[in-house]
Amino acid sequence: QVQLVESGGGLVQPGGSLRLSCAASGFTLDYWAVGWFRQAPGKEREGVSCVDSSDGRTTYADSVKGRFTISKDNAKNTVYLQMDRLRPNDTAVYYCATTGWCDAHISEYEVWGQGTQVTVSS
Repeated sequence: QVQLVESGGGLVQPGGSLRLSCAASGFTLDYWAVGWFRQAPGKEREGVSCVDSSDGRTTYADSVKGRFTISKDNAKNTVYLQMDRLRPNDTAVYYCATTGWCDAHISEYEVWGQGTQVTVSS
């Protein structure tokens, strides 16, 4: 069964850190770009970060640049999102998904995880 499973979400105070994991099963991430998205209540799903499969190129939304870091461990078939200096407006459900390349439109992402809740609040 092809699936992605996110974990690592939770409640954290402003300025704190979390590391999200996106573990793949039933297929290998070696040949796929993996993106992280988030969706806050009442808002559209937005791209946060992505890592390409071919050259490891990474991209970030302006709102998270310098605070979030995406990485990929092919041996563990897992992608991580290290989130530092978290802010209340980072609160959302975070999803990972796969596509052919990071420049793809969100509609071209094929396999999605179920999401993990991140809440930043004092």
